[in-house]
Amino acid sequence: ALRLVLHLLRQDTKEVSHFSEVIAKMRQEIRFCQRCFNVADGDICSVCANSLRKQDTICVVESIRDVIAIESTQQYNGTYHVLGGIISPLDGIGPDQLNIESLVHRVEKEHTAELIFALNPNIQGDTTIYYLQKKLSALTSPSGQPLRITTIARGISFGGELEYADEMTLGRSLQNRLPVENYVNRR
Repeated sequence: ALRLVLHLLRQDTKEVSHFSEVIAKMRQEIRFCQRCFNVADGDICSVCANSLRKQDTICVVESIRDVIAIESTQQYNGTYHVLGGIISPLDGIGPDQLNIESLVHRVEKEHTAELIFALNPNIQGDTTIYYLQKKLSALTSPSGQPLRITTIARGISFGGELEYADEMTLGRSLQNRLPVENYVNRR
């Protein structure tokens, strides 16, 4: 923050004024998608509004940064659900502080065929996956089959962060995702 202040002090007054107007406008106009909690300039984000995307596939992520990281791979053509964090009892973050109930409601209402968990490969991410898998495993897909629940392949190292993974590793992880039952039962 201090660097930004020092930089702005060296700029022309008109440029700083324009910059502050743009920031104020952005803060007023940018909001969260009512469906998936991604950033949006309206009620629904551009991903959810895109009819060419697979609307029955939801990639569950921790943050908007993860949406950006996955989108940069150009390997995924479904929708997202941003949890707004992960379960972390040591940090005082429980399931009711995340966008979990809206995910359950969305899966039930929208006849979701597949959920892909793309959470950071660490203890908190695994705890969140386990919790969600237990909560959602009884639901069925539109065909009456059990809901397909997968997780990205672990090409990303345990303890790593999705937003720092290179595009090739993250892209391969999405392509080689595994059923969550296989992952949970191996532990």
